[in-house]
Amino acid sequence: MKPNKPESITLAMTGASGMPYGVRLLECLLGAGIQVNLLFSQAAQIVASQEMDLALPARAKDAQKFFCTRWNVLPGQLLVYGREEWFAPVASGSNAADAMVVCPCSMGTLAAIAAGMSVNLIQRAADVTLKEARKLILVPRETPLSAIHLENMLKLSRAGAIILPANPGFYHRPHTVQELVDFVVARVLDQIGVEHALMPRWGKAHSDD
Repeated sequence: MKPNKPESITLAMTGASGMPYGVRLLECLLGAGIQVNLLFSQAAQIVASQEMDLALPARAKDAQKFFCTRWNVLPGQLLVYGREEWFAPVASGSNAADAMVVCPCSMGTLAAIAAGMSVNLIQRAADVTLKEARKLILVPRETPLSAIHLENMLKLSRAGAIILPANPGFYHRPHTVQELVDFVVARVLDQIGVEHALMPRWGKAHSDD
């Protein structure tokens, strides 16, 4: 049985390498008609510039306009919130999204969520998602992993989070970087129940021969 399609998703982008994963995920969620609450850290702005030549506006309203124009998004489908916008819906369990994804997820953010820090809106939204027993997916992109990293991941997994490292596979024989990005994004979409056609399912190509 496939999971029910979510109506709303909170997507947070932090300062880990792997910004193309987060931007592509945002594009796919909006393309699927999902209402998205977008949060991003200051470090994410730096990484976006470094990895994609993408200048993310610092002000939430400007960033919202930027992405809505980029993908011709319907009014109200994408809502961007500032890092200390404590009256944002995602800061409360009474108005939490159906699921939350942190992609890419830095080890600093992962550690803060594991410790229940909640010192900014990204951490608070993740804390809310966990306490409300909703799906929280963390997409770290780090290697090698220290014992501290692994212990934090285990702690979060035991608390109900899904740890989904940005580790693309090669069995689909990718020819481009975009296909590697789509592999990871497809795994995230599968976890939250959003249909996609980013890549064939395992065994699908063989069965169609």
